[in-house]
Amino acid sequence: MNAEQRQLLTSLPKVDLLLKRPALQQWEKEFSRYLIKQSVQDVLEQVRRDIVSGQCHIPPDTAYLEAAVIDHFKSSRRFHLRQVINATGTILHTNLGRAVLSAPIGSHIADIAGHYSNLEYDLAQGMRGSRYNHLQSLVGQLTGAEDVLIVNNNAAAVLLTLTTLCKGREVVISRGELVEIGGHFRIPDVIELSGSVIREVGTTNKTHLEDYRRAVCEQTGAIMKVHTSNYRMIGFIESVRADDIASLAHGYGLPLINDLGSGLLVDMCRFGLPYEPTVREALQQGGDIVLFSGDKLLGGPQAGIIAGKKQYIEQMKKNPLLRALRVDKMIMAALEATLKLYLDENMAVKNIPVLQMLAQTSCECMAKAKALQQLLQEGCPDLQAAVETCQDMVGGGAYPEYTLPGYALVLSRENITADALERKLRRAEVPVISRIQKDKVCLSVRTVAEQEIPLLSRMIVQALL
Repeated sequence: MNAEQRQLLTSLPKVDLLLKRPALQQWEKEFSRYLIKQSVQDVLEQVRRDIVSGQCHIPPDTAYLEAAVIDHFKSSRRFHLRQVINATGTILHTNLGRAVLSAPIGSHIADIAGHYSNLEYDLAQGMRGSRYNHLQSLVGQLTGAEDVLIVNNNAAAVLLTLTTLCKGREVVISRGELVEIGGHFRIPDVIELSGSVIREVGTTNKTHLEDYRRAVCEQTGAIMKVHTSNYRMIGFIESVRADDIASLAHGYGLPLINDLGSGLLVDMCRFGLPYEPTVREALQQGGDIVLFSGDKLLGGPQAGIIAGKKQYIEQMKKNPLLRALRVDKMIMAALEATLKLYLDENMAVKNIPVLQMLAQTSCECMAKAKALQQLLQEGCPDLQAAVETCQDMVGGGAYPEYTLPGYALVLSRENITADALERKLRRAEVPVISRIQKDKVCLSVRTVAEQEIPLLSRMIVQALL
């Protein structure tokens, strides 16, 4: 350390002197002095490191240090898990929390979380009840299932089902359905973890009913069908209908387990998307156990839903593994509130954000993009913001090859690269997550709620100040 660095270190103010600054004294009226003092110490320590490393060559004045402490304190109080604005155009963005819940559902969750509830209490009988009974009649009404069980995600649903029904026995499954379900989690791995034995049938591109028939033996525990919603094969392909597999399974006294992955309660054709089987249809086609996610196209919280025959689900309820996989009161509250909306399909489309976004027309997207454009022209005149067409995605492993026509606001500014602009938006007080296309920042508005448009505009303007 040279003499100049020692002089700079000596010139730094004491902690107590900074704490007496008017702005910091104001903060002490609302927050703990200990926390503010900690921020002062952290800022001074960082300045010392900058001096010693040669990055600081002039003594920072007290006003600068005061501002740095305030910024540090605000940052330290900010939650690590927080709200972001999704301007990517991907509706079920796995990295951004997948399905967004509506405000009324959020309010219901807050009511349940902030008070005692009848989670495992039977109000009619005045005695202990089951947390799973809250959804039994509702799911039955919506899907025709005899019983239902809720666990923390669909992989857990697969694991619990196979561990209960097939442990030590073979699971017959088409080779073309041994998919990876995301995050390096693969159906074969889950099957093996359950203690079941995989019995692959058919080839990657073609499986026939006779392949299943030849595979059934005394060691068979179940036949499993996995809906390949996260990828598509085209060309020389063939698979077996679920009802034909069900007839075969039932002829041998075996259950058919149908893993839909992304469970649907409404026909996606109404949104211009290709047909996908609903949960009700999967049960009607002979599925004894149908497994699906709560936080994908259903539009609810993260959950794995096991719907089907009571005789099998009762066995799962007695499995000790269920204790490790069960969901809490907030998930149950969110799922019940979401499912209740499906009692009226039009109400579901109107009030479930995922379905709202799927239902948005190009004209509605263009109107939102133009509203954002006008706000930015007023707040940041030197920012170039053009409304352009774009292709949005469903995401969440659903409809990988289909896009939704929408509109985006394409941003550019003189003397700033697209990468730098994207970074500024991502580091805003409410982070804005965007895409870069053709060296410009692209903000797709399909995934931005109408009420978020003014907030998005403010964040963009603040980021560019």
